[in-house]
Amino acid sequence: MHECKQMIPWDDFRLVRAIAETGSLAGAAEQLSVNHSTVFRRLGALESQLGARLFERSRAGYQPTPTGEEMVRLAERMAEEVNAVERRITGQDLRPSGELRVTTNDTLLVHLLTPIFASFRKAYPEIHLDIVVANPSLNLSKRDADVAIRASDRPGDTLVGRRIASIAWAVYGRPGDCKGALEAPDFRRHDWLGYAEPLNGIKAAKWLRERVGEEKIVYRVNTVLGLAEAVAAGIGLGLLPCMIAERVAGLVRVLPPQPELEAGLWLLTHPDIKATARVRAFMDHAARELGRLKPLIEGHGENGAAKAEAPAA
Repeated sequence: MHECKQMIPWDDFRLVRAIAETGSLAGAAEQLSVNHSTVFRRLGALESQLGARLFERSRAGYQPTPTGEEMVRLAERMAEEVNAVERRITGQDLRPSGELRVTTNDTLLVHLLTPIFASFRKAYPEIHLDIVVANPSLNLSKRDADVAIRASDRPGDTLVGRRIASIAWAVYGRPGDCKGALEAPDFRRHDWLGYAEPLNGIKAAKWLRERVGEEKIVYRVNTVLGLAEAVAAGIGLGLLPCMIAERVAGLVRVLPPQPELEAGLWLLTHPDIKATARVRAFMDHAARELGRLKPLIEGHGENGAAKAEAPAA
């Protein structure tokens, strides 16, 4: 990089990285929560200070010059160091207080976790919960969240935690949708509900394509919650996690849990903050409460057994 007399502030490195990541001043402004004019002014001042252009402007957007690319690499290394220091400092906290950021998906939040969050708040009133609903996995290494509760077969090699249970999936419908037991030869005699993008890559979607066929999937939706409601409304049969279907009124299990569809339910954090008082308190509390729900999650709770044995109307 060109020599400059003044030290470059960390915020300017963040600015350059944001422009490179988004390819535009507007995208960088949104990422940094500042005005477009502020990004334009700061970039111009930085280039004047360095005596070099950091980006080439074109119809495709802002592309880093060789000098800009070097600054982006420095910014990424600095961000990693800053995050590491923050994690180590946070990990030294010894009292269960402060803010705890937990990420999970909408399905787990609505049908499983909210009562657990409520009991945790009652037990630890000095800890404030910040719940982030994000179906894509947030990056715990970058402190997007402190704790993740995920349904996954690949929870991440850089994280620590525990597998709480195996999430069971079964076929559900309304009473009367199937006369007698549902068997494979009968699959194509029924209308089915399927998963749209981005969920069309999950194991349940593949199961439907292979056993039911695209032509019998009459309704698609990109959320498990929405599919459960659609099955309850009588649109067709659907593959659902047992822990959800057992809590939706009007649904009965018409095919037992399919072992090939199981996924792990994981409680995860980053190793640098696992000893933090509030993280440790939450991990212990959530593991204990989720453990009590293991029969429901794994598809053989009392409600599941009752529904599975209920005769079709």
